[in-house]
Amino acid sequence: MTKKISIGVDVGGSHVSCMAYDLESKQLLEHTHAENDLDNHGQPAEIIEAWGKTIKKTMELAGVENVQGVGFAMPGPFDYVKGIPLFTGENGKYENINGIDVPAELRNYLGLSANFKIRFINDATAFAIGEDQVGKAKDFGNSLSVTLGTGFGSAFIKNGLPIVEGAEVPENGCLWHLPFEDGIADDYFSTRGLINRYEKATGEKLPGVKQIAELAAENQLARELFNDFGTKMGSFLKPWIENFGIEIFVMGGNISRAYHLFGTSLNIYLEQAGLNMKVAISELKETASFIGAATLVDDQFYQKVLPALAKM
Repeated sequence: MTKKISIGVDVGGSHVSCMAYDLESKQLLEHTHAENDLDNHGQPAEIIEAWGKTIKKTMELAGVENVQGVGFAMPGPFDYVKGIPLFTGENGKYENINGIDVPAELRNYLGLSANFKIRFINDATAFAIGEDQVGKAKDFGNSLSVTLGTGFGSAFIKNGLPIVEGAEVPENGCLWHLPFEDGIADDYFSTRGLINRYEKATGEKLPGVKQIAELAAENQLARELFNDFGTKMGSFLKPWIENFGIEIFVMGGNISRAYHLFGTSLNIYLEQAGLNMKVAISELKETASFIGAATLVDDQFYQKVLPALAKM
């Protein structure tokens, strides 16, 4: 008897990875993980091949006859309904696949029928859906999940679905573009932001947040940077916590690994501001995105999320 399996794909700037997901038991199939590096400035055929061979390996590990479709967690800008990239070069990645029909190209590469499901969603939203389905946000109605890494990804979830419009959320239901200090939130709550602030204070440019975190045990400046990060995260989120009635705030991404350095200041701010919200660090990590993307293959869920996809 065939199983109801979907493939969740996570597309990053330098790699693509995927896993199979059992839509009935809501469990990832651990033995099906596949990953490949890629050049995001490569030609369309190279990128489709990298994505396609990764998916093919997972499909084979899961049993091709069991796979009902593929869901992609994709960074924007992207037409998530049609499956067409909208990268014009301003984002510094994937500019050569701008405008191509990704589902058609992948079906052709993999030798799949024209009606084989290949669906797409924003990567931060996929992460949030995964957390809502089986992760830290599972038992909460209103959640905000963020990915803190090269960028500041976010998604508001209400009763299992992403909210992307209305007075209770920012424009497009995301936070990265909102004004903050001398720039936007993405400039501050990101790897780039922490590296730049450390360099401005010391004259030394470190390669990543991990290196700043390692200094924190003995370096007061590094500790102060993380304390400031936590306090300002709280102050930045305050109006949206109140507007949306956020019950739980879930963090993922590489910076979340340094939560022990900024969590105290974040929670102190929230308590002093009278904000009764649970704060959690993702245990699913990258696999939350696999789950959120794979869930798109469920037709009932996809029809519910489709109106939001059209506005992402």
